[in-house]
Amino acid sequence: MTRYFTDASLKFLRGLAKHNDKAWFAAHRADYEAHVRQPFNQLLTDLQPDLAKVSPHFRSDPKPVGGSLFRIYRDARFSNDKSPYKSWQGARLYHERRREVPAPSFYLHLQPGQSFVGAGVWHPEPDTLRRIRQFIFDNPASWKKAAHGAAFRRRFDFEEDEMLTRPPRGFPPEFEFIDDLKHRNFVFWRGLDDMTVTGPGLRKTLASDLQALGPFVDYLCASLELEF
Repeated sequence: MTRYFTDASLKFLRGLAKHNDKAWFAAHRADYEAHVRQPFNQLLTDLQPDLAKVSPHFRSDPKPVGGSLFRIYRDARFSNDKSPYKSWQGARLYHERRREVPAPSFYLHLQPGQSFVGAGVWHPEPDTLRRIRQFIFDNPASWKKAAHGAAFRRRFDFEEDEMLTRPPRGFPPEFEFIDDLKHRNFVFWRGLDDMTVTGPGLRKTLASDLQALGPFVDYLCASLELEF
């Protein structure tokens, strides 16, 4: 089995979090390439056949431009935090029609002590959010199966940031899953400890997680009239 990330990968990211400036990054760019970007892209390459078993419509794409890996550079134009770099590396395993319509995605996150794998729709536009909520309201039985299975809930957490304090307008408070409709982001995720991230079984672990997240992503695709 292949090891993708090592202690050197986490060491670089810890160093970047501590010395988040252009001079430090320039001096350690070779470490970033060797220990973070290149192994992450190799992981994305190797995960593609595993992802294809979950859905033929999603891509784990190692292309350097327009692929799955997010840039390490931060867009600080509208933020009070002007740090030029992210202190993590993330990748989106995207739907083939993501440029045409809003779509869910799978997500991989590498960060010392805070790595995770997840899937869903993050910060959807109001119309997209309304469609998901309405679909859950109209199809509660399949939502229960996709997002409330006991084994699924033991494995993954429902992201709870930015929840509404009251039921969204137009939905009855007595609806069985009204608390789910209060969510602003429809994302499930699971933390990955550093030993797992740097171990030889990472791909196998992620392939299993992608498979387990599949029915939830399938449901979101159906809510947005996307192929899965």
